[in-house]
Amino acid sequence: MAASLIRLHFHDCFVKGCDASILLDDAPSIISEKNAINNFNSIRGYQVIDSVKSQLEKICPGVVSCADIVTVAARDASVAVGGPTWKVKLGRRDSSTANLSLAQVESNLPSFRASLKTLISLFNRKGLSAKDMVALSGSHTISQASCVTFRNRIYNNQSDIDAGFAATRRRSCPINGGDGNLAPLDLVTPNSFDNNYFKILKQNKGLLESDQILFSGGSTDNIVDKYSKNPSKFKSDFAAAMIRMGNISPLTGSQGQIRRVCNVVNQ
Repeated sequence: MAASLIRLHFHDCFVKGCDASILLDDAPSIISEKNAINNFNSIRGYQVIDSVKSQLEKICPGVVSCADIVTVAARDASVAVGGPTWKVKLGRRDSSTANLSLAQVESNLPSFRASLKTLISLFNRKGLSAKDMVALSGSHTISQASCVTFRNRIYNNQSDIDAGFAATRRRSCPINGGDGNLAPLDLVTPNSFDNNYFKILKQNKGLLESDQILFSGGSTDNIVDKYSKNPSKFKSDFAAAMIRMGNISPLTGSQGQIRRVCNVVNQ
């Protein structure tokens, strides 16, 4: 669940801020962000957060927000697979609303075919630099993608993809059907949080177009190169970027609420 919990945190923070709005189910006054095209049948980990919340409520009811749980879970997920740790700032409160329309637009959650310019602009709007963006993309070292997201890349003879790598990926991703077939974004060490993701980008073996674009003759090539050679630098920059991401527009003080159950607002 490590990659899923990190991604859950990202998809929460980049819509309305780190407020656990992504956890809310449909209700009479709520259209869930879970139904967004970038989330539906893609985001996982909800049951992990629910389990943690249930146990916390037995010990200290109404104290720990779902938003803080999501943030801490992302940090602990990193540690569990050999990634860095960091000190998580706490005190977030939970949103009482969700916003499907914001979760649908590429200006908040990037497409797997996003250009480098689009990616840098999106992260800048959230207060994150191009370096933060590349470092955070490094979490793909433990991630998987479905066939439908990379089929175009492996079948269209793109100039920035290694031919042997494309042929290998076509074995489990047919040109028709198999949309949900999964493949690791890091073929070599898919279950370890390391810097191999950046090494494969330099070999034109990025699985998604939005991965390979980070090393394609553009302004982020030098960052990818640095991380490919210096795993410690990557991990420290990733930790710093996760802290900054966790600070995106949190609800604090009297804003929002501390939900008793993470998928519904308090009544």
